[in-house]
Amino acid sequence: MSLPEWAFWLTLGVMVIGLIGTLIPFLPGVELIWLAVLVYAIAERFATIDPITFAALTALAAIGITANIWASHLGSRLGGASWQALLAGLGLGAVGFIIGLLAGGIGAVPGGLIGALVGVLWVEYHRRKDWRAVARAGTGWLAGCLLSGLIQVTIGIMMILLFVWQGL
Repeated sequence: MSLPEWAFWLTLGVMVIGLIGTLIPFLPGVELIWLAVLVYAIAERFATIDPITFAALTALAAIGITANIWASHLGSRLGGASWQALLAGLGLGAVGFIIGLLAGGIGAVPGGLIGALVGVLWVEYHRRKDWRAVARAGTGWLAGCLLSGLIQVTIGIMMILLFVWQGL
């Protein structure tokens, strides 16, 4: 089934919003890009976005969506952070997110990031009593978060390019 041209452009517009969401944490990112492709593919009965292309887009989306978890974990571990520090970062990140959400909503993501960083630093300081090791663990965590953002932007661009290539 062939869709009108405006459906392609509308889908592409939603995907660009998703790409912006990979840069602005409180907007959905790769998830929105994938969802836009899913709706488009279903609407056109997988004529343009065939099942193989959709599977490739889904695999890319899975990597991008989970990048927050594995990239920050990888950075933390390379920086020397313990599993206890990662667990504290997760817990205090959730607390910071909730506090930021209650304080106007926009502060949710910065609150979560600050909470997670404080959790990692706090536990590592109590474990090691060495500010250099604490700074290395915190820097590793931050590098992992930045790597995650880079991965998400790259995957978002790849997904959009694949959609445009198949759609045109």
